[in-house]
Amino acid sequence: MIGFAIRRLAALVLTLLAASIVVFLALELLPGDAAQLLLGTEVRPDTLAALRSQLGLDRPAPVRYLEWIGGLAVGDLGISQVYRVPIWEMVRDRLAVSLPLAVLAFVLSTLIALPFGIAAAIRRGRMTDVLVMGFAQIGLAIPNFWFGILLILLFAVQLGWVGAGGFPGWQDGLWPGLQALILPALALALSEAAILSRMVRASMLETLGEDYVRTARAKGLSARRIVVGHALGNAMIPIATLMGLQFAFLVAGAVIVENVFYLPGLGRLLLQAIFERDLILVRDLVLLLSGFVVLLSFLVDIAYGVIDPRLRRSGG
Repeated sequence: MIGFAIRRLAALVLTLLAASIVVFLALELLPGDAAQLLLGTEVRPDTLAALRSQLGLDRPAPVRYLEWIGGLAVGDLGISQVYRVPIWEMVRDRLAVSLPLAVLAFVLSTLIALPFGIAAAIRRGRMTDVLVMGFAQIGLAIPNFWFGILLILLFAVQLGWVGAGGFPGWQDGLWPGLQALILPALALALSEAAILSRMVRASMLETLGEDYVRTARAKGLSARRIVVGHALGNAMIPIATLMGLQFAFLVAGAVIVENVFYLPGLGRLLLQAIFERDLILVRDLVLLLSGFVVLLSFLVDIAYGVIDPRLRRSGG
């Protein structure tokens, strides 16, 4: 197990290093001068040179890359070019919205997908199976931001049950905050539940066809006991892997949904930084979100190795 964890950790470090190089080069290749864009075309040459020196644009790219990585290694994310505040403070404040949104969407997705997928597997070929697979196809075909718009039209505009967007802040209480997050979380959850329900169905069908399940049926065990006591636990191994990756996506991939609902999360901050050409903020946010996905993938691999010893012995 230790060797397996070391190999996975080495892969984690190399992946983060490769991601940092890609992010840095992608921003370096953008046309235009970041300092010129921030100050405008009528700026004095000495003022432009001073800002270029402050941003480190007068130094070679390899030096700036090493300084950036060195700062990240000690927790220094730098200062935003536009907002002039430490980036870590901005990330911390926005995480207070993005992380609860991801958790709520993850819970809703699981609560929808597990019973739907299990029911479709148990009633394979029947109307329940057809309806669940139809729901899954619709969820895969429609983007989550379009779900968000439809939810706003129904629950905010037509019924008036919740607000159409914005976030009051957790200082106003737990319930107002959850009310502001429920529609965007549902918009995110529907798409993820469509994917997860298909995986649950496929995994359950494979498990229900195993010899030990047929033996349990031959012994006269009830269908409920067979599904819950025998099939579901083994079927959850690949399902748990997908659920871990989905949670990473819910944190890193909610950019459009956060903008549809006007939520002050990491996704909206990233889009604002792109529009305002705050390259330092864009660079840090993209790498942080990428690192979060890679880290969760690493934790899923470790958990999978603990659950399935065959993966450890084969080297994964």
